Amino acid sequence: MAGSKIKKTFICFMTLSAVCTQAAMLDYISPAEPNQQVLMKDNNKPEPEYSHNPHKARLTHNDVHNHYEIAMQRFMQANVKSAYKNFKILISNIVPNDYAYLRIADEMAEIGLFNLSNTALQKAADKDIAFIQSEDIKHFYFPKNTLTEEDEIYLAEKYSNIMYNAQSKEAANELLKNTELLSKSDYANYIAALGFFKAGDTKNAKKYIENALEKNPNNINYQKLKIEISIQDNDFNEALNILKNIKSKKFHTTAYINKVNTLEYYTLYKTEKNENMKKYYLGYYYHSLGEDTKALRTLQSAMTAQKKQNRLIYALMAEIYYDQKEYEKAQNYAEQSLQLGGKNRMALMVLGKLKYKDKNYADALKYFKSASSGNNIPAMTWTAMTYSAMGNDTLASSTYYKILKEHSDCYLAYYNIATRDKSREYEYYKKSVSIDLKFIDGWVGLAKYSIEKNELRSAGKYLEIVKYIDENDFRYYYYQGLIYKARGLYQDANYYFKKSLVLNPDNTPAKKELGIL
Repeated sequence: MAGSKIKKTFICFMTLSAVCTQAAMLDYISPAEPNQQVLMKDNNKPEPEYSHNPHKARLTHNDVHNHYEIAMQRFMQANVKSAYKNFKILISNIVPNDYAYLRIADEMAEIGLFNLSNTALQKAADKDIAFIQSEDIKHFYFPKNTLTEEDEIYLAEKYSNIMYNAQSKEAANELLKNTELLSKSDYANYIAALGFFKAGDTKNAKKYIENALEKNPNNINYQKLKIEISIQDNDFNEALNILKNIKSKKFHTTAYINKVNTLEYYTLYKTEKNENMKKYYLGYYYHSLGEDTKALRTLQSAMTAQKKQNRLIYALMAEIYYDQKEYEKAQNYAEQSLQLGGKNRMALMVLGKLKYKDKNYADALKYFKSASSGNNIPAMTWTAMTYSAMGNDTLASSTYYKILKEHSDCYLAYYNIATRDKSREYEYYKKSVSIDLKFIDGWVGLAKYSIEKNELRSAGKYLEIVKYIDENDFRYYYYQGLIYKARGLYQDANYYFKKSLVLNPDNTPAKKELGIL
């Protein structure tokens, strides 16, 4: 029964597009590739394993990137004391930038350096934005019992050896000798469970993850590991029940909503008995990680004589091809999905977005309305965007407000209201970026607002974040030009306006500033 309910939830959930749940506008950080034990099937091909691996940062500024990479390499080599010092220096000496602090806080929590994560969170100046990010980071990763710096480094060394140095069993057995730490620390029990899980010792893995959860039952990262241990033990019902519990929790940011989504796809892949549906969920899992080549290859091998299954497969392939800007293939697969019967929401969304792209707003609206039954938030968001494109701002605004009543984590709704409601402009731009930290349009909106209010220092800080996310965004240079112009530095202003035009020759405001128009 639990498995059936989870799968029904998934079928509803998988129709969500990137509109409200996907992080955007920054090169996604790639998972590291440690040596790790991989379960093998009879055909000797490694099965996908849900990644616990911390990510290597790819922050835009070269100095931060380089220092972070050096520290991360030392961490992976189990030289954790040295890595800890490097990370600490980086956090202390980075040019103040809330975006960088919050990204680093997330990554420190993921590798178990919670004190450094907390330090980075506290350095963030805008507490409204930092609060929402902090809530999700702590809910997902933080232990209940605060660790001393010494204990944190000790456990991080164990984590490094488990994840990167093929010493899972050795690290776990060594940790068992530290009975005092295990008796008081939920995180120590999690590390022991992780080591035994990676070593294939399911019995001990179950024992220590239960200890961790007894001390800290709300930690999502612990529950995630328990799902994997249950799968390893072939207890699929338990895995699905834990997943159901995780999905009942409220997350506020797109990054953590996406983490839960990815875990869901992985769990359904591992617990599904039908081979073709198993491949379908695996394809979805790869897609959620941005590995679309693997996703398409997997989905193509999942084709079956069953119309119901092919309907799902074609729709997902259509979405992937749309994301890859292969619009003809996207349209073809979306239409094939609908031809097999029923109203697949994902297929309808793809066709609606294709019509929207071609500025055929009347037809786009029909598809989005058809997909928005049951108050589907992404479909409603695209409906509102289409109303706006058609010049009907009244209906667009009312739809956005309706969305926020149902779905308070839809950053696009906040952003689009901010662009049309001056009384909520600043507040809602901030809400958009607090939900999706990488949403560059929201940061640009805050910079624009600050310039209009002649708050040039604040505008400059927001623009530095824009540059951090994408140093080739033409808007960064245009608005920097306006700041220099406001300060009477006309030569510098013209430099930035020209740079903006190099990146976007169609930037009319920059042309006007240069007297070209």
